Amino acid sequence: MYQDFLPVAIFIGLAVVLLVAPLIIQYIVSPRFNKKGDKLEIYECGELPEGSAWVQFNIRFYIIALIFIIFDVEVVFLFPWAVVFKDLGLIAFIEVMIFLGILVVGFAYVWSKGDLDWVKMKLKYAAGRYADLGTEEGK
Repeated sequence: MYQDFLPVAIFIGLAVVLLVAPLIIQYIVSPRFNKKGDKLEIYECGELPEGSAWVQFNIRFYIIALIFIIFDVEVVFLFPWAVVFKDLGLIAFIEVMIFLGILVVGFAYVWSKGDLDWVKMKLKYAAGRYADLGTEEGK
């Protein structure tokens, strides 16, 4: 009876080893003394850091990323269907066409709202250096 749990015990043991081993190696290899000056400097690709890390990004970055993730995850559902397409028949084909129709409607909605435009040319308060970007007030 306990032989059935042997693969589970091996898996748990391997997980613990893979979790603890990097921590032990890091403790052995890392410098414990002389932690001052350049050792405490933040390192990012060889460049010296500029400014604060708490920079507010434009909301368009997040919106584009969310739209990409939504449509990317939906496309993942098509791969298992494509593998067994011939076995499922006409009903499955109709269901996938409905699914794709919903995706197209969502894509059209996002496109019509202008959320796919990286630079929106309609600025509410265009003045100064933004006046010649093709806004309605600047024309």
